[in-house]
Amino acid sequence: MKMPGFSASTRRLIRRRFLGLIGRQRTNFKQGMAALLVSSVGDLAAGLALGFMTGTLERLPGLLVLVPAAIGMRGNIFGALGSRLGTAIHTGEFEGTVEKRNLAGQNVMAAAALTLYVSIALAFLAKEVARLFGVETIPLTHYIAVSVIGGLLSSLVILGITLGVAAMSVKRGWDMDNVAAPIVTAAGDLVTLPALWLVTFLLPVGALPEIVSVLSILGAIATTVYRIRHKELHIFRRVVRGSLTILILAGVVDVVAGLTIEQRMHDFLAYPGLLVLIPPFLEDAGALGGILSARLSSKLHLGTIPPQAIPSMRSWEDIALIYILGVPVFLFVGLSGTLVSAAVGLATPGLLQMLALTMLAGAIATTGAVFVAYYTAMLSFRQGLDPDNYGIPVVTSSMDLIGAVALILSMVWLGIAG
Repeated sequence: MKMPGFSASTRRLIRRRFLGLIGRQRTNFKQGMAALLVSSVGDLAAGLALGFMTGTLERLPGLLVLVPAAIGMRGNIFGALGSRLGTAIHTGEFEGTVEKRNLAGQNVMAAAALTLYVSIALAFLAKEVARLFGVETIPLTHYIAVSVIGGLLSSLVILGITLGVAAMSVKRGWDMDNVAAPIVTAAGDLVTLPALWLVTFLLPVGALPEIVSVLSILGAIATTVYRIRHKELHIFRRVVRGSLTILILAGVVDVVAGLTIEQRMHDFLAYPGLLVLIPPFLEDAGALGGILSARLSSKLHLGTIPPQAIPSMRSWEDIALIYILGVPVFLFVGLSGTLVSAAVGLATPGLLQMLALTMLAGAIATTGAVFVAYYTAMLSFRQGLDPDNYGIPVVTSSMDLIGAVALILSMVWLGIAG
């Protein structure tokens, strides 16, 4: 294939380097592609659930503001857990068992504590942000009940999946950096949306939301006391201390992403099939950034890439891998989203429009994912911070907002939305 504007020798050089890249990254591409396809299928099921939740979203105004943040929290907390376990596997520190005082056990405790803390924080954030922008909302106690109960139920499942992926990575020789982020984010979507939806049916039950709110706050206080008293649990304390602030900031970004979608709800109600795209599109964009973040983090810890502003050649290869993975992934999201929506009777703007939408928005989102993943990893490492704790939360939450904006802008540019 001729490349206009390039001489024959330049074309040969580009072709040779591209083929060399594909050869070197073949295993990473296969592992990443397999994980992303599993992720996309799970996310598609979650999108289908969201497409059928239009009645619930209309009945409980403002709930959609919480949805991306609640889903993103699972990806942020357990994606970061997967990234830390991946680094531990690379450095030979992963012991293969979960005990209170070993690395895996303390990481699990940290993930549980962070789930409780951030679930409460997200409820307050969703309520306040919606109020500031004049969006009609459900009461604060309803937000807390949905966020905490839905969060804890889904987190139990996703924790098991994360630990299972770690064990399988050790057993089968997989690179966990390639598979953890896509699988965990897909599980987060697939489990969290149904959990949130089920909890909404408990809201009218007497004083249940108020009781859950009080117990949640007391549980957070008890967890804080436990963390302060047990100074010997160094990993547990360090992970919570190093992750909590960035997770809450990530939650703010996720809530704004939810608000962005909530304010265009009329466009999504006109074509409910577009709602089906939201989970797979946002989570695949986040998963692509998560793969890059995890790979860069491991290489920074191993000293094989320098933490510099201009990517090294090894970093460029990882970046190129993300773009190569993105093309089939976003094609699959557009095609499968259209077919599934048609099969269940949800209206869409048509196959060509859906494909154009996911590819255009996907190109924007992938570029954003690469930028955020690379510079978050470099800056955190240069500041003496652990990029495993910062990379995944920053990338996935940023991609919720960037992805939502990319989708809406692409809908407007393509004439799908007014």
